[in-house]
Amino acid sequence: MTSGNPSVLAKPAVIKAGESIDPVFRQIRDIVYKACGIFQLDEKLYLLVDGCGRRMKQLGLTNSRDYWNLLTAQSSRDAELRHLLNELTIGETSLFRSQPQIDALRKVILPEIAGEKIKQITKRLRIWSAGCSTGEESYTLAMNMLEETEGLLKGWTIEILATDLNDRSVETAKAGVYGDYALRSTTDYFKRKYFTPLDGKKLQVQPEVKKLITFSRLNLQDDSKMLFMKGMDLIFCCNVLIYFDGPSKSKVINHFFSNLNFGGYFFLGTSESLLKLNDQFHLVHFPGAMAYWKPSLKSGKL
Repeated sequence: MTSGNPSVLAKPAVIKAGESIDPVFRQIRDIVYKACGIFQLDEKLYLLVDGCGRRMKQLGLTNSRDYWNLLTAQSSRDAELRHLLNELTIGETSLFRSQPQIDALRKVILPEIAGEKIKQITKRLRIWSAGCSTGEESYTLAMNMLEETEGLLKGWTIEILATDLNDRSVETAKAGVYGDYALRSTTDYFKRKYFTPLDGKKLQVQPEVKKLITFSRLNLQDDSKMLFMKGMDLIFCCNVLIYFDGPSKSKVINHFFSNLNFGGYFFLGTSESLLKLNDQFHLVHFPGAMAYWKPSLKSGKL
């Protein structure tokens, strides 16, 4: 559904074929990796260089060593690293990006979860959009859950937690204003029901959709904060982990497994898998989509 965080759109304009790489940028790469798990191979290092270049221009710096000093000085490192990560994690996505995932969710998974919770007095559904980028995935989920409140989820409390590493993406998501490109896969039905025209060219998500979602900044490599994301029925983390190396991926996936309720489902992007990364989840195939299931206590397959 979303390319999420961190999808990078910078053009490879700095490093050309055969051109040597300033070793300072490799040092900065290590700083970024330790902070959030993103690792750029040498052939992709231009993305990091471009991001650093934009920040250096904003700061009036011309020397890479001066920028490295800023990133490592105790008085400025945290704030500047946050600015740099905003440059490196620019997402590109759209609403209703993966209809097969939505179909699997509404036709199979929600009825299954509802059946598991049928005896609970207070019925609550908790969904985490991890790497929500500019909010398209989160709003897609919210609108589809609102559709279900007319039937299967009538009387339920629905909570969607949407997190991203990029401050600017989170603020854009909170605004919920989208143009034709982001809405290219959205049907007229959903546009009419859940959006309000804005300035004649864009649409804004209506308050009833927004109230289901809490947007916030979260670093998926922050163990202390990840421990507080418990009790999820569904987790979506689409096209985010492709920017992490093996150890970083494994750590995040272990958190996802721990944070899911028994019987919960975890969705990755259509081209991603947990092969050789985690064997605790059970892979489940749906028409045109797949998801990972955390075995329930009733299954006897823990």
